[in-house]
Amino acid sequence: MRASDLMTSPPVTVGATATAVEAARRMEEEAVGCVLVTEDDRLLGILTDRDLAVRGLAHDGSPERPVTDLMTVRVATLDADDDLDTAYRTFRNAGVRRLPVIDDGRPIGMLTVDDLLRDVVQRLIDVLIPVSRSALREAAVPPHPPLEPLGGRHGR
Repeated sequence: MRASDLMTSPPVTVGATATAVEAARRMEEEAVGCVLVTEDDRLLGILTDRDLAVRGLAHDGSPERPVTDLMTVRVATLDADDDLDTAYRTFRNAGVRRLPVIDDGRPIGMLTVDDLLRDVVQRLIDVLIPVSRSALREAAVPPHPPLEPLGGRHGR
């Protein structure tokens, strides 16, 4: 399975000229915790709700501050064709909860730790359902009657 099979698409983006308040409103509208900052369909950075609070409010707090002042520029990404092993490794090495998925240099989606968790749970369910059905069938079969002792019921 590839990263692009589990990602949310299209990614939520704002332009490089957006302000902090515009980015926050976009996050609210889309019910997401981050936006990708793009210019000419190219990824410039990522801005999270935490960035808005820590880099924005904690410093000058101006809602008109440009997103380019607040965003993370060094963004860990995945290629659309990367497999899930690569995704797990990238999440672990980068220590992030969200990874933009890139195709030919352009962001096409977002893969989150929650997406991986849903996949793991679904795979576990896919394995456990047949196993539990088999166990239920076995429990429904009456046990064999106890064996009689050698020599009949009263033994001699």
